[in-house]
Amino acid sequence: MTETTTVRLLIIGPPGAGKGTQASRIAERFGVPAISTGDIFRANITGGTELGTQVQAIIERGELVPDELTNRIVADRLAQADAARGFLLDGYPRNVEQVHALDGMLEGDALDAVVLLEADVDEVVARLLKRAELEGRADDTEDVIRHRQQVYAEQTAPLIDLFSERGILVRVDGLGSVDEVAARIADGLEARLGAAVEVE
Repeated sequence: MTETTTVRLLIIGPPGAGKGTQASRIAERFGVPAISTGDIFRANITGGTELGTQVQAIIERGELVPDELTNRIVADRLAQADAARGFLLDGYPRNVEQVHALDGMLEGDALDAVVLLEADVDEVVARLLKRAELEGRADDTEDVIRHRQQVYAEQTAPLIDLFSERGILVRVDGLGSVDEVAARIADGLEARLGAAVEVE
C-alpha cells in the first residue's frame, strides 16, 4: 500500500475464531492501528476505571456491552490521529444497529473490506476452554462460552448478509495454523482490494 492509501477494514467471526491474532498481523501489514473493543474494555477493567467496573459485570454474565456505550468508545478511538490513514476494527460492529452507527462515524467513507473468519462452534469452544485453563480467565466457562456463541449467531451473523450485499465480504476458513489462516486472509484481501498483500 502507498503512503497516501487509506484502508478501512473489519474482521468478524465467532468468539475464539482467532480474530485478535490475525487482526494484529493485518494491521501491521497495512500500517494501520488494530482497534479492538475487547482490548479497550480489558484495559479499563485492569485499570479499575468506572467503565471497567460496568463492563466487567456485563462480561461476567456473558452478555455484550450496550450499543450506546460501545459506539461512544469507538467514535472516540477513530477520531485519534493514528486512525486517519485507516484502521482495522475487531469486535465492532457486532450488530446491524452498530453498523449504522459506524456508517455515521465514517461519513460516507465506507469500509473497504470485511474479513469473515469461519470456524466450527465445537472447535471454537474447545479452543476457548483450553485458553481459559492456560490464562486463568474466570469468565470463560463452557456455559458462558456457548452462550457467547449463541449471542454471536443471533446478533452478529446477520452482518454477514449485510456486508455480502455491499460486496465487501471476504470469507476465510479460520481453522488451521496461524500462518495458514494469515495466508488465506492475504489472498482474500488481495482479490478484494486489487493490491498486493505480502504475507510475512
